[in-house]
Amino acid sequence: MPADSAILRFEDVSLRYGDTVALDHVSFELLAGETRIIFGAAGAGKTVLIKAAAGLVKPDSGRIFVFGQDITHLKESQLYEIRAGIGVLFQEGGLFDSINIGANVAYPLQNQPSLRHKFLENGKGRTLDDRVHEALRFVELEHTIEKFPSEVSGGMRRRVGIARAVITEPALLLYDSPTAGLDPITANNIIAVILKGRETRNTANLMVTHRYQDGHLMANFRYNPDSGKIQPAPVPLDPRRTRFFVMRDGRLVFEGSEAELQAATDEYVKKFRGISVS
Repeated sequence: MPADSAILRFEDVSLRYGDTVALDHVSFELLAGETRIIFGAAGAGKTVLIKAAAGLVKPDSGRIFVFGQDITHLKESQLYEIRAGIGVLFQEGGLFDSINIGANVAYPLQNQPSLRHKFLENGKGRTLDDRVHEALRFVELEHTIEKFPSEVSGGMRRRVGIARAVITEPALLLYDSPTAGLDPITANNIIAVILKGRETRNTANLMVTHRYQDGHLMANFRYNPDSGKIQPAPVPLDPRRTRFFVMRDGRLVFEGSEAELQAATDEYVKKFRGISVS
């Protein structure tokens, strides 16, 4: 990795679809172990931001750096190796209905030869099945490996999606509405898994969400490896570790800590304080 310490950096990034502004001069950076929580109304540019971070869409201007490398104008074939270090959880989990859960989780390793070499051939005798079991064990769903997505609950499907995202042990994880449509208890369990990854693997996390509680947990709770549970941090966590974004019409109209979000006076930004937003 180049000397740049940022896992992800946007420099004055703008993107349009015809007359629609999707991203408007967006700048930020994300370091290892940090989380950015993204709020915003429908059409604010949240999902486009996630896609741009993964190199799935190209900006019209500005630059995007992933792991210190400028990906702005890279070809799809050049992005292949960079994406090996990125895990993405799509809305609703994004699982393939026609294959079982084990095959869903194995998909990233089966379809990227360089990753197979890194995690299998050089993995001290570990097989693909070993890696799948490890990833499902991480989200406490190893017993579902032979089931199909239609045979498990929505929350379980979301956790399987996380298992697929983390099977390659990526440094950067992109979450697009990981708790959408879930009941509060199940949603909190999803955030617990995400916290586990941040605490045990020092991952950088970019998360789009409609639930204020998601950001609150990421900012104030930690994963306890001894109990296997999340718990309130014994001392206040560094507010720089979890930052909150609010987007509107493609722009970042707010960036700050949870306390700064709670103190915001802008009427649009206030909509995202301490409530669920549809």
